[in-house]
Amino acid sequence: MGLTLAERRAVTQAAAMRYQQAGKRGKTRILDELCANTGWHRSHARKALTAALAPTLVAVRAPRPVTYGPEVIAALTVCWTVLGMPAGKRLAPMLTELVAVLRHFRELVISDETAALLVSMSAATIDRRLADERARCKIRGRVGTKPGSLLKSQIPVRTWAEWDDAVPGFVEIDTVFHDGGSRGGGHAFTLTVTDIATGWTENRSLPDRTAKHVLAALNHIAAAMPFPILGVDSDNGSEFINDDLLRWCQKRRITFTRSRPGNKNDGCHVEQKNWAVVRTVVSYYRYDTAPELLLLNEIWKLQSMLTNYFHPQQKLISKVRTGAKVSRKHDKATTPFHRAIDHPSMTVDRIVALKRTYSLINPAATQRQIQALTTQLFTLATSKAQAGLPAPVTKRARSREATNHPSRAS
Repeated sequence: MGLTLAERRAVTQAAAMRYQQAGKRGKTRILDELCANTGWHRSHARKALTAALAPTLVAVRAPRPVTYGPEVIAALTVCWTVLGMPAGKRLAPMLTELVAVLRHFRELVISDETAALLVSMSAATIDRRLADERARCKIRGRVGTKPGSLLKSQIPVRTWAEWDDAVPGFVEIDTVFHDGGSRGGGHAFTLTVTDIATGWTENRSLPDRTAKHVLAALNHIAAAMPFPILGVDSDNGSEFINDDLLRWCQKRRITFTRSRPGNKNDGCHVEQKNWAVVRTVVSYYRYDTAPELLLLNEIWKLQSMLTNYFHPQQKLISKVRTGAKVSRKHDKATTPFHRAIDHPSMTVDRIVALKRTYSLINPAATQRQIQALTTQLFTLATSKAQAGLPAPVTKRARSREATNHPSRAS
């Protein structure tokens, strides 16, 4: 079988240097070998050896034309910020709808050509173009809940996988501490309620975790949900595992279940919202005054519009483990609003009401209102140190202090 073109070039390149340095007999022998290996005529072989020694001129490659210019990237950054800085796989499916809404409210003044380029961007391109902004805005922290033990024998245990195909109305609930890193009493908590089927999430902040405040918040949330609550699943915290919440569920014929002790993944839907909604919006400061509590609840009313009507979410379809590798497959990102109105169990009246509310929301203006309120909230939290009160401590600040002063951490 003859040599391929690439192999012939390699053989010629290897023999060229020897050919140049050899004498007449040596050159004759090299030509014979090359002709025998390649099948070339001696005249062609001689030209090939000479050409192989000539320097190769490499032309400078023309730069690739820029597809997405500064105007497109600036508009993309606006859309990304309005939606709470999601990943490209969540942002890309929403761009067509979001760009139309923002242009309708004159929040995004761009040409049709720029809009067409913007909505055509792939998820990977979005992530590449926003990598620097994402790194600049990254925050870290953890959420904690104190476990309880009351009435566990009366409340059945549910694992994380048992409500995957539930109709709207089966919710997970959890509380988030606003203690600033110090578990002393007297600080606020936020109750998070997440519907498993649609991802619809509502939040209310409480001055403490007593039963009357938890039930009052649940009543407010139940009235705000676009569908009736059919089931409640909580962790084993004492704010949930008590007679009051059990009676509240029994009176409304709501299924009440709890997760397995020590298994955070049983409440994975609401645990994820503790980070994606609560911590990313109000951070890790300590909130322990009445004005801060009022601001928190004003923020949650506005944040509900963005989280449920405009923030795209992905649901896990399957997970396969092959050795140490875990392959996960998610569905196409969409909003809780779209999941709700597309669900066959939703009534026409509820769908019409949701669409009416959606048509009135300006997401960019709502985001600006939230930013103004959070600025007030952070100012109140940080100004307490100037008034002689204990300075609010964030988890990140504590970690940094422990790193800089190892002796204090011990």
